[in-house]
Amino acid sequence: MSDVYCKVADRYDAVTDVISLWMNKPWKQRFVQQIQAKPGDKMLDVAGGTCEVAKRYLQYQDSVNNDQTSSVHVVDFNKNMLLVGQRRLAGSDWIRNGRITFAQGNAEDLRDVPDNSVDIYCISAGMHNLPHPEKALSEAYRVLRPGGKFACLEYGHTEGMVIGAVSRWYWDNVVPVLGQLLANDRASYERLARSVRTFPSQQQFAQAIRNAGFHLPGKGYELYQWGMMVAYIGSKKV
Repeated sequence: MSDVYCKVADRYDAVTDVISLWMNKPWKQRFVQQIQAKPGDKMLDVAGGTCEVAKRYLQYQDSVNNDQTSSVHVVDFNKNMLLVGQRRLAGSDWIRNGRITFAQGNAEDLRDVPDNSVDIYCISAGMHNLPHPEKALSEAYRVLRPGGKFACLEYGHTEGMVIGAVSRWYWDNVVPVLGQLLANDRASYERLARSVRTFPSQQQFAQAIRNAGFHLPGKGYELYQWGMMVAYIGSKKV
């Protein structure tokens, strides 16, 4: 799936806004608030190239926790996406003060991130791109400190017969057309739609997260807009 983001890195967030019916940014804002970061927390933001989550995380720390010691390390497989994020935040106090750093890397093999070294592991709309999500979950568990938070925001399967049928039709028929109109790339968005449609259900993925060793409270996930997006927020056992 990396070819999708190579081709449309500069337009990625704008296209995603349209595909999500302009819910992309509100979803990410809600997600960051639900993480409930503590002052001084060090976040690892995987597949976070354009910094939409990283930016909101640091804004939350600054405004809610009145904290200027927290930091975020953004890792993305795609260097073009990282360049977009770096350009967006160039000249910010976060960059000048070293509170945000960037590296190209693979979610399934975070070899440059030490064991038990981060307080929050975050991945947003990234798991569905991976050939082996279970490897990414294993890496997330490895790099998190005991008691650290696991936070994943991912496309879901809408619940309910009617809304589910509409959602499937939308991904199969509308998303590729939007990809052609907005990014001049129908084929890549057809592959994107297939990757989302074939990703495990929220019940299955919550079980995969638990199988990796994490604690997820309750049913293990929260639906956004009937399951268009799903938030999984848990912790590494102490």
